[in-house]
Amino acid sequence: MDFWCFSSRAACGAVTLIQETLQKLKHRANLTAMYVTPSARGKGAGQSLMTKALSFAREQEDIEQMYLSVVTTNHSAKRLYRSVGFESYAVEEKALKWTDTYADEEKMVLFLS
Repeated sequence: MDFWCFSSRAACGAVTLIQETLQKLKHRANLTAMYVTPSARGKGAGQSLMTKALSFAREQEDIEQMYLSVVTTNHSAKRLYRSVGFESYAVEEKALKWTDTYADEEKMVLFLS
């Protein structure tokens, strides 16, 4: 499920919610591909996207836990995620790599019930 926000009829952000499909994991969903355009950052677009995605998740009978990953140096995104209730549970070192550069990711969870 994709969620979008718009400003002046142009997309200013998006996030994707993917529920696990395996029977023993169906109580979990992942937020992925969160993006807010530079011009919309700090103006509530990220908060709006999170509100839409989490409201949808809470309406689903079988989603109990939400997960996401964020680059450890993305402090504004981590503040947003914490503001809606996500908590850190792990750091994956060298989770991302482009050319010869690595980035660590912080793993976060929000328990809905």
